[in-house]
Amino acid sequence: MLKLCRSLCPHSLFFQVKNIMAAATSSFSPALIAPPSSSSAAVSKTYAAPSSLGFSSAVSKSLHLLRARATRAATNGSALGARMVSVPAIKTPLSLDFETSVFNKEQINLAGHDEYIVRGGRDLFHLLPDAFKGIKQIGVIGWGSQGPAQAQNLRDSLAEAKSDIVVKIGLRKGSRSFNEARAVGFTEESGTLGDIWETVSSSDLVLLLISDSAQADNYEKIFSHMKPNSILGLSHGFLLGHLQSVGLDFPKNISVIAVCPKGMGPSVRRLYVQGKEVNGAGINSSFAVHQDVDGRATDVALGWSVALGSPFSFVTTLEQEYKSDIFGERGILLGAVHGIVESLFRRYTDSGMSEDSAYKNTVECVTGIVSRTISTKGMLEIYNSLSEADKKEFEAAYSASYYPCMDILYECYEDVASGSEIRSVVLAGRRFYEKDGLPAFPMGKIDQTRMWKVGERVRATRPAGDLGPLHPFTAGVFVALMMAQIEVLRKKGHSYSEIINESVIESVDSLNPFMHARGVSFMVDNCSTTARLGSRKWAPRFDYILTQQALVAVDNGTPINQDLISNFLSDPVHGAIEVCAQLRPTVDISVPADADFVRPELRSSN
Repeated sequence: MLKLCRSLCPHSLFFQVKNIMAAATSSFSPALIAPPSSSSAAVSKTYAAPSSLGFSSAVSKSLHLLRARATRAATNGSALGARMVSVPAIKTPLSLDFETSVFNKEQINLAGHDEYIVRGGRDLFHLLPDAFKGIKQIGVIGWGSQGPAQAQNLRDSLAEAKSDIVVKIGLRKGSRSFNEARAVGFTEESGTLGDIWETVSSSDLVLLLISDSAQADNYEKIFSHMKPNSILGLSHGFLLGHLQSVGLDFPKNISVIAVCPKGMGPSVRRLYVQGKEVNGAGINSSFAVHQDVDGRATDVALGWSVALGSPFSFVTTLEQEYKSDIFGERGILLGAVHGIVESLFRRYTDSGMSEDSAYKNTVECVTGIVSRTISTKGMLEIYNSLSEADKKEFEAAYSASYYPCMDILYECYEDVASGSEIRSVVLAGRRFYEKDGLPAFPMGKIDQTRMWKVGERVRATRPAGDLGPLHPFTAGVFVALMMAQIEVLRKKGHSYSEIINESVIESVDSLNPFMHARGVSFMVDNCSTTARLGSRKWAPRFDYILTQQALVAVDNGTPINQDLISNFLSDPVHGAIEVCAQLRPTVDISVPADADFVRPELRSSN
């Protein structure tokens, strides 16, 4: 195992970008969430946030033509997949703006689209009392992936701001997480640790950070315990998706907001701690105001995001968030990565490569050198750094993999958007316990199969700082997956901020460093319940379609689709990524080999 603390994925300012961003001016459009004229109006009138966010993409202008050419190029049912993938409709462009009386709003331009953000930084902590005006207690409910990180970051930030707001942890009676919370300074004696229902009832801002399936099973009781005019805070839009699927909505006497860090809980805490010495470290977050009963919601959401250490916060809607997030977990963030490395590992070993080399040229390549290069120099640098012969191998892998990946990604997105995937998560959570006379079926671990045992051996002897080899075929498949995911989200109307954070930054700057340190199997076994379920369900789909179609197409000598390659090289997303890169954390995330990142509720089984 590694003995040193290593920087796995830097967040340095890596592009020389001209015209990066323009400061906010008086030309901003009027607020879409207006404060009420008096407090008495708050209970009876709800200020609803916009329900959708979209734009028209300038990318892949000739996608219909490309698909036709790809179909003509396909032979023997080739896996270019263009025959199977219909083109997603482009949603009508809409603008999503916000108003804040506490923080500075800035305008950025991403691939020709204006978006609005708020920069974070520890120098803004003194504004937190104003942002949290009227809040005396923040209740953090749950101690899973996000709970420990968010509770500690909020507590520390408010202390630095010299605020007397109490951050209190609420847990179910008998939970073994009580000891975990006590270990980091939350105690019953200080009034910062207690029963879940008492905490919900006494809090002005309730951060609901229990698992998605637990939210679906307990939302009625949670709502009934909340005070009128209090604020429900979510870090995932899953609950909205579940309520929509059963024809319900949130109570009208509470505000509903979301702050969604683009990384797992340990990343949120790790970078915040590192950032105590470097202003601006943290994990980027999206924020949303779904329901605002008294005009405070936007500033509270932004204060929450700044207190978590987010370098920048971008606006979305709760619906767009859950669609992109659940989809992303099943795609490049976890499920698809799991699937493609399994497929390629078998291919390379079947072709005579040693197990150790096959692991290095799949997992180590993706989570190491490919992620580092994308983080520091962008996707195009992967291609440009290759020799002419390796570029051809990259192109063959990209051309053969792009449409098969899009096929599964498109299906996955629509399963999420339709509520099917959400219902699947809820039902799976209920199967974790005995019912209807049937035994409990909690999720098993995946780390005992051949590939992941090889990974343990490779990491045990890996030199500090080794990022693995840059294998052109592996890189081609991974980049094709990333670009296919970007295109699906683009056509489904998501903002570039959301697309880039969900499909690029969260992958290469948050999750992949952990996977490089511990292996993909560790992440599959230790991330959020919803993500773990999604990876187990969708990883085999990516594995099989690559094995059965993409790799067959390569072996059959299917011609490279040069239009796909040209589109990749000229895609405006590369420029948008450059702009977002300037807003990344100012320090590298480091993942010590001996750090304990196992989720508390999973520790006994690990």
